[in-house]
Amino acid sequence: MSVAIIGGTGDEGFGLALRLAMGGEHVVIGSRAEERGQAAADKARDILGIGTGSGTRGEISGIVTVPYAGQAEIYRSIRDSIRAGSVVCDATSPLATAVGRPAWQVVTPWEGSAAEQAKAILRKDVSLVSAFHTVSAEALQDLDRSMEGDVLVCGADSEAKAVVGALVERIPDLRWVDAGVLSMARIVERLTAILVSVNRNYGIKEAGLRLTGRDGWGITPPAGS
Repeated sequence: MSVAIIGGTGDEGFGLALRLAMGGEHVVIGSRAEERGQAAADKARDILGIGTGSGTRGEISGIVTVPYAGQAEIYRSIRDSIRAGSVVCDATSPLATAVGRPAWQVVTPWEGSAAEQAKAILRKDVSLVSAFHTVSAEALQDLDRSMEGDVLVCGADSEAKAVVGALVERIPDLRWVDAGVLSMARIVERLTAILVSVNRNYGIKEAGLRLTGRDGWGITPPAGS
């Protein structure tokens, strides 16, 4: 499987590109400016010490990591280029920076969440999943340190969530948790603002989230198990 990261020149997207490439995935970094995307790809290859081969081709799963202010525009621009049956993972948080306010405040999209806004724009033959809101961009890019924490995954399609969960598991020491239907993103997306506030209060950059109650999470177990 190939992974296309739209917004891969930003901190979160670039960090995900590094970690997924380390995990053996074929990663394509997307940007509105071709030269920026190419520069980010070259930088990633430099950091990881890998060549310029095209890798294997297969189904493409896109991870969209763009600021909320440009999210709708990006989705409209790529809508007709996404292949039917693809899985798109949205990592957008509706932070108030979109309206000139601090990053530890949020705005409320008309649809309820940034993920639901994306779903309303994309075609019906594409599966939309929400994830990666509680993972620090700085921690992703610090390749000398192991990741820690849980990724909350929201969406209506359990198979699509499992696809994104498999990507999470490509990053050592990260776990994924099925957080429910896509509307749960209304809560999960706002956790980013909480983590920004925690980082600010403690003078750090790597705050994350970890759930207790099970040794492992992943796919939701059958009822009664």
